[in-house]
Amino acid sequence: MNKIIDGLKISSDIKKEIKDEISLIKQRGDRVPSLSIVLVGNHSASSIYVNAKIRACEEVGINVELISLNDNILELELLDLIRKLNNKKSLDGFIVQLPLPDQINVQNVIDSINPDKDVDGFTNDNIGSITSDIKKLLPATGLGVMTLIERYKIDLESKSCAILGSSRNVGAAIAQMLMQREEVTVTVCNSKTKNLKNITKKADLIISAVGKPNLVTSEMVKDGVVIIDVGISRVRDKSKKSGFKIVGDVDYDNVFAKASMITPVPGGVGPMTIASLIQNTLKAHKNNEEG
Repeated sequence: MNKIIDGLKISSDIKKEIKDEISLIKQRGDRVPSLSIVLVGNHSASSIYVNAKIRACEEVGINVELISLNDNILELELLDLIRKLNNKKSLDGFIVQLPLPDQINVQNVIDSINPDKDVDGFTNDNIGSITSDIKKLLPATGLGVMTLIERYKIDLESKSCAILGSSRNVGAAIAQMLMQREEVTVTVCNSKTKNLKNITKKADLIISAVGKPNLVTSEMVKDGVVIIDVGISRVRDKSKKSGFKIVGDVDYDNVFAKASMITPVPGGVGPMTIASLIQNTLKAHKNNEEG
């Protein structure tokens, strides 16, 4: 059995499904989904992520617009732009790429976004819907993780899951999504958690979303564990032309032998986050057309 959980393949499958659906929308002569991406400043990693999102939108037929702003923009100016995007009826969704400059309060920005257009799934309304019978626009990374679990038919019945990282939009959101399944026992760990190894060693599924290279070592996991690595870090590597390489939270080479299934980094959860963003955009479009 191939133990690699291939996020690139699953994201490609999802994009094809969405492309086919948008093709039908075009054939009917209806308005196609639209997305705006707000990029503040020249943060190199943000630019890379944004370009990947733009390419994915163009690939499936979503009308995408990039709004580039100077990094000295005032918070009030950004909030005014968000109000305009909220009120633009022909726009289905938008994202404000994080991180933001120090003079801007991130939570103020998130709170100002219309939940119906929040395709990142960061607003209180959308995160809160995780525990509701009516799911709204779910956090994109968490949705991507859950999609991998479902499409790879990872058995969660009577299993224990350790989530490393309790951030509101990722670790905590994934925990809430898993707990809706009821058949899995979830433990959320944070930077203050004691005896982390004792927890991870018992876990059937480990989802790590910390951003700390080699946090999870082979000594911390049991044979047959399933690993979903959400973390992403850039570390020095003289063998690479750039001088750096991208790694996850898991010591992949050493943990691989013990895992029954594992996501690579890159090529695991990252592509799924973008695929989920596109899914949310299509869902927002349908809601917009119906509403």
